[in-house]
Amino acid sequence: MNEQIINPDLKKITALKKKMNWGEVPAIYNMLSSDLSDLDGILSYGFDSAFKSILNPHKWNLTLLGGYKDENGNLKVKHKPQISLQHVYGDMGYELQCYPMYNGERVNNAMKNKPQFQFLNWTPETMKMLFRIKSLIDFIIYSFDNGDEADLELIKYAHNLVEDLIAVLNESFEITGIVGYSIREFYSKLKRRHESGDLYGLSK
Repeated sequence: MNEQIINPDLKKITALKKKMNWGEVPAIYNMLSSDLSDLDGILSYGFDSAFKSILNPHKWNLTLLGGYKDENGNLKVKHKPQISLQHVYGDMGYELQCYPMYNGERVNNAMKNKPQFQFLNWTPETMKMLFRIKSLIDFIIYSFDNGDEADLELIKYAHNLVEDLIAVLNESFEITGIVGYSIREFYSKLKRRHESGDLYGLSK
């Protein structure tokens, strides 16, 4: 079966999955779909996620960045704060991590009330990991031997969703660099390792 989904979303991909599998959906598919559904609504959650939190300009050093209010009363800055991003794959799944910049270097320690630092307060324990997709790596590995077209569409959706969220960050920040494999690149490299019989070791 080869069906193209127009403007794929989770509902359409899951409908294809059920169609291809006589209504049966494996637990590992449901796990990734649930993770992506949560991520899809990250900006509309009532609670304060790290991703949502760093987008709040009230947490920035507005004096340093030239903060002002526009004609509609919205808080703006003359200079975007600088951050570096990193794709991380490990025992906890996939993470997008964020590092603020200070004097041209990535910051990986707590910072508070520094006149030349672009955030008022930075605590890596609660702010560095912007979001996580716990089941992504396991699902990719599962897809190599047991996957179908719908599974591949779900992995593509994960990649595109992360890229869309990075684009959201790019609207408010100057992203000085992105380290690590994108989900598409990670999938391709892991697939090559699988085909060569050397699957493990890539995530390190």
